Amino acid sequence: MLRINDTISIQEWELSEQFTRSQGPGGQNVNKVETAVELRFEAERSPSLPGPAKARLRRLAGRRWTLDGAVMIRAEETRSQARNREIARERLAELIRQALVAPRKRIATRPTLGSQRRRLAAKTRRGTVKALRGRIGDAEGSE
Repeated sequence: MLRINDTISIQEWELSEQFTRSQGPGGQNVNKVETAVELRFEAERSPSLPGPAKARLRRLAGRRWTLDGAVMIRAEETRSQARNREIARERLAELIRQALVAPRKRIATRPTLGSQRRRLAAKTRRGTVKALRGRIGDAEGSE
């Protein structure tokens, strides 16, 4: 069981792990030991998460979200399979914690009178600058 906070825990049946060989350099060990972990959490079918949190999790997960509604976390930092498992589980827990926090509603406010006046004054100045860029009119005696 993966504990997220005081009220939410993820059951073991919702998680599946697959071990693969790590990428990159690592000497003789890298070619024979499967230390990298791919943790898969069935988020769409999870009864533990509320609906709005699932929607936020989908947005936060980005390309880690699969077509069938699962979140894939890959960890291959250390040479220890057990430590990579812990890292992957902690990353998943942190991602879910972020998804559980509902964003605050924005309160619409009106612009202040001073900011409106500054904006209009800047527009007037800019318009004057652009008006002065026109062609110079024909002066007298240029024949």
